[in-house]
Amino acid sequence: MKIAIIEDELLAVNYLKDLLDKQTIVPVTETVILRSKKQAIDFFKNDSADLIFMDIHLGDGMSLEIFEQVELFTPIIFITAFDEYAMRVFKHFTIDYLLKPFEEEDFHKALQKFISIKGNFDPEPVLKSISSLYKANDSEKMKHFIVTDGNKIRSVDEKGTAYFFASGKYLFLTTTDNRTYIYDDTIKDIIQKLTPPLFFKINRKFIINKKAIVEIIKHSSQKIELKLSPAPEINSDVFVSKRQINDFLQWMTN
Repeated sequence: MKIAIIEDELLAVNYLKDLLDKQTIVPVTETVILRSKKQAIDFFKNDSADLIFMDIHLGDGMSLEIFEQVELFTPIIFITAFDEYAMRVFKHFTIDYLLKPFEEEDFHKALQKFISIKGNFDPEPVLKSISSLYKANDSEKMKHFIVTDGNKIRSVDEKGTAYFFASGKYLFLTTTDNRTYIYDDTIKDIIQKLTPPLFFKINRKFIINKKAIVEIIKHSSQKIELKLSPAPEINSDVFVSKRQINDFLQWMTN
C-alpha cells in the first residue's frame, strides 16, 4: 500500500513516518513525502496513493487548493489544529482527521477507520466535505505551530506565541507564558505563514506579536527600541530595523 504524507513541518513528517513504520494495521510498501502544495500537485498529476495524510495549512498555501488542480478520489486523513472547527466540519462525513498534537492511539484509530471504510469508499461526500471546509476556512485565520516539549509534541497557537527569534542556526518560538522552543523553520519562511495583523518582522532576527510589546522607546527618528514580555532569553536589546520603522509604526496603528 502506498501512503502519501502532505505536510510541511519536518517534525510532524518524521513523527508520522515513525508511527507508520511501527504500526501493523496496514501494510505499507511505500511512503511518499510531499512538503508543499506544489509538490503534491506535481505528484498527483502523474501518480496516486492508497491513503493520504494531509495537513490543511502548508507553507505555500492551503492544501485544499490541491483539489483545484488535480482530481483526488483517495481516502484522506486530515491533519489539523482547528479543534472544534474541524469537528464541526468532519463529523458529517466519512473521512477522518488527526487533531494536532495527536497520540499514537489516535493514529491507530484513524487507520482502523480507514480499513473499515476502504472497501466501500465513496469519494462524493469527501469532496463535499472538502468544499465545506474550504469555504469555512476563508474566515479562519488561526495558525498553530508544532514544537517538542521533552518527549512530547505540543501545539502552540498564534495568540499564545509572543515572538519568533533567530539565534545562530536555529529559530526559536517564545510563548506568552514564557516558554521557548526550537522551531523547525526560518525567519524568511515563517513570516509568510503568519497572520499579518498579529505579527511583524521588525529586523533580521525577530518577528513579534503586537501583544508582546510592553514599551516602545524612541531614541531618535531612526532608532526605536522595543521592550517585550516575556523578555528574550538571548538578553539583547530589541530594535526595529531602520528601513522597517515606517511600516512598523503603520502596523502599530492598525
